[in-house]
Amino acid sequence: MPHKPIIGITMGDPASIGPEIAVKALLDFKIYDYCRPLLVGDAAVFKHIIKKLGLMAQINPIQNIADARFEMGKLDVFDLQNVDLEKLEFGAISAMAGEASFQAVKKVIELALAGDIDATVTGPINKKSINEAGHHYAGHTEIYADLTHTKKYAMLLVEDNMKVIHVSTHVSLRQACDLVKKERIIEVVELLHHGLISLGEKNLKIGIAGLNPHAGDSGLFGTEDDEEILPAVQQALALGYDVEGPVPADTLFSKAATGYYGGIVAMYHDQGHIPFKLSGFKWNPLKKQMDSVKGVNITMGLPIIRTSVDHGTAFEIAGKGIASSDAMTLAINSAVQLAAYRKAEIQQD
Repeated sequence: MPHKPIIGITMGDPASIGPEIAVKALLDFKIYDYCRPLLVGDAAVFKHIIKKLGLMAQINPIQNIADARFEMGKLDVFDLQNVDLEKLEFGAISAMAGEASFQAVKKVIELALAGDIDATVTGPINKKSINEAGHHYAGHTEIYADLTHTKKYAMLLVEDNMKVIHVSTHVSLRQACDLVKKERIIEVVELLHHGLISLGEKNLKIGIAGLNPHAGDSGLFGTEDDEEILPAVQQALALGYDVEGPVPADTLFSKAATGYYGGIVAMYHDQGHIPFKLSGFKWNPLKKQMDSVKGVNITMGLPIIRTSVDHGTAFEIAGKGIASSDAMTLAINSAVQLAAYRKAEIQQD
C-alpha cells in the first residue's frame, strides 16, 4: 500500500453523526483499494459509536503515523484524547465537543502541512460548539484559511454535474451583496477553473450567476450586475477563460444540472447551496429522514487538500445509526483524486 495516498479524516463534532459516517465509510472495503485512510479524533469516541451501533470494526489508536496499519476492519485513529465520554451527550452543543472537533481539524492540518498525509477530509462540526470552546470561526473554510495563512480561497461544492463555487459564504445577505466585486469574481473564476481541471472535468465552460432578479434587468433591479459582474466576465474572457454571464440564477442552475456548464459561480451562500442540495439530498417523507445525502465541499486555494461532507451535524439523528455515509465516501474519493492530480503536478515540475 505505500504508493496509495494517506487520507486524514476528522471525526467532526463527537456529539454529531460525524464519527458514525466516518466509520461507515471505512467499512466499505473498496476505500482501501485506492487510499490509506486515517481517522483523526478520539479513539474512545469511535469505540463508543462502534459498540453502540453494533458496527463490525475495531480501533487501532496511534500517536504516530508510522504506527498505522491501514488494515481493513481495524481502523487507525490518531488519538487526541480530548473527550470525556461520561460528559458526551449526542445532539448537544458543548464547549468540550467544540474543543475536540477543533483540535481534530487543527491536527489534520498540521499533518498535511508537514507532508505526513496527502489530503484531508473533514466531518461536520457545530459552529456554536466551536465558538463556545473559544475558537471564533464561521466554519471549516475559515479555520483552514487561517491555519494555512491563505488569503485567496473559496468554497466549491461538487455533486455530479453540479459544481458550484461561491463569491462569499458565511456572511449576512446584506454583507454578501457588498462583497460582489469584480476582483473577487475573477479570483473565484480562476480557482474554479483550476478546480475543474484537478477533478478531471473536461467541460471548462463556467456560468456566472447574476446577483439580482433577472441579472438586474439593465439596472431596473440593481446595478451590481452591470457594474461589477459584467466587467468581471469581460475581463475573464480576455484572460482566456470560457465564461458566460451574468446569467439570471433562476435559469443558470437548471442549465448547469444538465451539464451545460462545467462549473458555476454563485454570488452568495444560499444562491449556490439551495439548488445544489436539491440535486444531491434525497428526503424520504415516509421515513422522515434523508435516504441519501450526496455532495462534497472542497476548499480551493489552499496549500493542502481539503474536502468535506456538504451537510451539517444532524444532531437530531446522532447516535441512532441511520445517518448516510454517502457524502463522506464521495469526499474521500474526491480527496484521492485531488491528491493524484497534485502528485502528477509535482512530478511534472
